[in-house]
Amino acid sequence: NSEIQTTTELSTDQAVSDNLNADAENVMTEAAVDNNFSGSTPVGVTTTMNLLSCASVTVSSGAFPKTIVIDFGTGTGCTPTDGVIRSGKINITLSDSLRKSGSVAVMTFDNYYVSSFKKEGTITWTNTSQNGIKSWERKCENGKITAPDGHFWLHSGTQDVAQTAGSDTPLNLLDDVFSYTGSATVTNSSGASRTATILNALEKKVLCANIDKGTIKVQGPNHYATLDYGDGTCDRLATVSIDGGTGITILLR
Repeated sequence: NSEIQTTTELSTDQAVSDNLNADAENVMTEAAVDNNFSGSTPVGVTTTMNLLSCASVTVSSGAFPKTIVIDFGTGTGCTPTDGVIRSGKINITLSDSLRKSGSVAVMTFDNYYVSSFKKEGTITWTNTSQNGIKSWERKCENGKITAPDGHFWLHSGTQDVAQTAGSDTPLNLLDDVFSYTGSATVTNSSGASRTATILNALEKKVLCANIDKGTIKVQGPNHYATLDYGDGTCDRLATVSIDGGTGITILLR
């Protein structure tokens, strides 16, 4: 029972980790489009989620590599039009235009919070786009998330990200949809670890605050959990089931 409880809790923690990583990706993409370092984007008016409407973005001058600082302020932070409270800073080092194949973006966090979850660690995006298909490898190292109630967990892993919709409208980020495959390790504060492997590709629409589709298998010592994000509906709901049994509903961040 104790092991199953640990697996269930770590499945929920992994869900938060995936959502916060996707959120950071959305923030970086919007900053790139708004500040003209995305590359391969025609001139025109952009349509975004306005995630940066209450943040300041500083971009180093001159040629690449560039240093970008996205500052959401201190204390209570700020709430942009998507309704998600963010505070602290995201620091990015970018080797070339974000949408250029081969470019590398390294992201770190400075006292950064999303919906009262503190996010730490390093995320490296490597652009692997080929033949007009936009894709990235996303590697998370030394990840740590502290929940509003004070408990924390560590997470690391590598996922392959592919854009499945919205590539034809690079100025409109609202119709962008991304698919994620790969695996991760999540560890609680007591040192118990679980391996989380994506069984059915996760889907994240820019318009959705959370991942809205896909399943993950979280392997326990003599059992497994299935984390199911649902049917593509934008909501805060997911389910966790043990060994294929009846699922329990969890709330995402």
